[in-house]
Amino acid sequence: HPGYPEEGVVKTGAAIKASFDGAAAVYDRARRQLVPCFDDFYGTAVESIPYGRDAAIRVLDLGAGTGLLSDMVARAFPQASISLVDLSPGMLEVARRRFAGEPSRFDLRVMDYTREPLPGRYEAVVSALSVHHLDASEKRNLFLKVYSVLCDGGVFVNADQVLGSTPEIEARYREAWLRQVRARGVSEGDLVAALGRMKEDKPSTLDEQKAWLEEAGFEQVDCLYKSYGFAVYGGYKRVNRHGKESGE
Repeated sequence: HPGYPEEGVVKTGAAIKASFDGAAAVYDRARRQLVPCFDDFYGTAVESIPYGRDAAIRVLDLGAGTGLLSDMVARAFPQASISLVDLSPGMLEVARRRFAGEPSRFDLRVMDYTREPLPGRYEAVVSALSVHHLDASEKRNLFLKVYSVLCDGGVFVNADQVLGSTPEIEARYREAWLRQVRARGVSEGDLVAALGRMKEDKPSTLDEQKAWLEEAGFEQVDCLYKSYGFAVYGGYKRVNRHGKESGE
């Protein structure tokens, strides 16, 4: 599968964790080159958070990495408070420096979100280029966990890599990505590193993941943006009309 850059890592392997820690300081540099649809991809994820821009919403960023997506959310929603979780201390240290001017708005936690309980309760849960590290069972379990920490009417938005629906389509995704990143002048070093990271990827098809969201209880599940193997998709937690939040 194409070695698109991961926003955060949830793998528990020490070697993988160490490789991400080592790359954290320079991690954002190649992002625009390695995500050819960068502006639309991340922009759609932020625009899909369905609250007024002055709302004091609580947001959880899964596999937050260096805080790239959280930074965009924070700029779009200046009253939001944001929790960032990631397995990599090195990544989160970059995020901590990124948000040093407003430390009270950001809660950064080193944790494996597949194995530990998600902290808090949120109007929005977001993630970028992280969930594709999980196998099918782990994704399904994660979607259940996300549903449980969302407020009624809350939204989950995942900007991630998806697997082509057939091997032939997946091959076209890979060819398109390689063509696009080379046209954007990506260095061979960055490309080799990205292709190396891809070996641990476990992407699922978009249709599979939409079905798992619906199984978890999400409503209005939809794909909001897609360009080859990059997709933004998500859904809403249903509103319980009887006073008690659904999922409790």
